[in-house]
Amino acid sequence: MERQVTVVTGAGRGIGAAVARRLARAGHDVAVGYERDAEAAEATAAAVRAEGREAVAVRMDISVEAEVDAFFAEAADRLGPVTGAVLNAGITGPLGRFTETPTAVMRRVVDVNVVGTLLCARRAALAMSERHGGSGGAIVTVSSCAATLGSPGEYVHYAASKAAVDAMTVGLAKELAPEGVRVNSVQPGTILTEMHAAMGDARRPWRKAEVIPMGRPGEAEEVAGAVAWLLSPEASYTTGAVLRVSGGL
Repeated sequence: MERQVTVVTGAGRGIGAAVARRLARAGHDVAVGYERDAEAAEATAAAVRAEGREAVAVRMDISVEAEVDAFFAEAADRLGPVTGAVLNAGITGPLGRFTETPTAVMRRVVDVNVVGTLLCARRAALAMSERHGGSGGAIVTVSSCAATLGSPGEYVHYAASKAAVDAMTVGLAKELAPEGVRVNSVQPGTILTEMHAAMGDARRPWRKAEVIPMGRPGEAEEVAGAVAWLLSPEASYTTGAVLRVSGGL
């Protein structure tokens, strides 16, 4: 079986860290991308190694092309040819009404969530596409239910950026399918991560629970399971899918 080498952006904590651990259990070596918290990223890498797989942690800002290129290059150099990519890194900015959201916040969210994801997707395609000398592979973008719900009163700008992620996923799936690369998206709903505290409301997942049909927020590991399936041979005929993991929301 071909060695599975997967890059995961934003893998220091939350959904990204859960994905890295889940992929390690499925036999993937993992390149852990992170922006700030080196200690958290090294903890994720250690968890991957504890599963008997290899890991490397690399600091990178996905909105900076040179850093994206360096991340993929180091992953290939340290672990082997990249066969999978989970494009998870993203930001929201503080919660607030659209009219009160500073332009600088909007620009940074679009720069990271849209441009950064595009840069990573392009680099992943160049690494895996048979047209460019690769042996094929799979890309999973991490979107959000906000892409279809709009998130009024909280972060409309973030919702717009995630809708763009889903559009790029569908387009890339069609463009890259003849070249041996599958591209899918996962749309998490309200998930228990540190992101809510960073947005300014640590209790937000529990406030949202009353509108979730299953009556609770999700766990990062529940999203990780969906991502792992989309990267697996069991999803060999699945591309261009947007898979909602939201408790029914």
